[in-house]
Amino acid sequence: MAFGKVYLVGAGPGDPELLTVKASRIIARADVVAYDRLVPAEILALIPAGAARIDVGKQAGHHPVPQPEINQLLVRLAAAGRTVVRLKGGDPFIFGRGSEEAAELRRAGIECEVVPGITSAQGCAAAARMPLTHRGLATGVRFVTGHCKADEPLDLDWNSLADPHTTLAVYMGLGNISEIVGRLIAHGLSADTPTLAISQGTTARERRLSARLEELPDAARAANFEGPVLFIIGKVAALAAEWSAIEDAGIADPLADQFAVVA
Repeated sequence: MAFGKVYLVGAGPGDPELLTVKASRIIARADVVAYDRLVPAEILALIPAGAARIDVGKQAGHHPVPQPEINQLLVRLAAAGRTVVRLKGGDPFIFGRGSEEAAELRRAGIECEVVPGITSAQGCAAAARMPLTHRGLATGVRFVTGHCKADEPLDLDWNSLADPHTTLAVYMGLGNISEIVGRLIAHGLSADTPTLAISQGTTARERRLSARLEELPDAARAANFEGPVLFIIGKVAALAAEWSAIEDAGIADPLADQFAVVA
């Protein structure tokens, strides 16, 4: 029997309409879909009725299917001639361990194709009308993970991360947000730096909170967020708060007239 093929597919930040056309097409013809816990039910509903579904989701401190077993599962399924979709939240190559799976498939001689997805920082920030870079506020952006494998201590370059001209997008950082904030302030980032926390971004369940950096840990705990939480730290986060204030006050979009469509 000829080997099948594995597609490492990014499901995007949550909204099923933010799936790429290619991702939707490949999901629709899958024989098997192995999916992570960050893939929402609305996207899982797109899996064909005849396709097998395998939940291989992990969360901090709880890995029912360890990564080496996931790697071997993909090899076995493809070796049996199946078309396999490995469905991951966001982009499979940004904190998704997709590169590890691709390497294992390559070693086994299994054909593998990567289908990019909109990563959470990009999608959630845009949905909040917040640029990750903005002239005069941020000249660059850094994607960092707030959780290490096997619950090891965070080992980040705190000096470089505490740059007031850089936007930090912190993935999987809810459990360590107090340490992250403390380290950034200790390495020189102002305690008054604007921040934005986004839970279940781009979905109907999305929740956001804005806070000064030193207030962020207490505010995040009090919010009792459910699901994945993304933290944006940097001057650009103040722009999201400004848009929220405009929307809450019912004020018209100040740019709407400039971009109106003329019939």
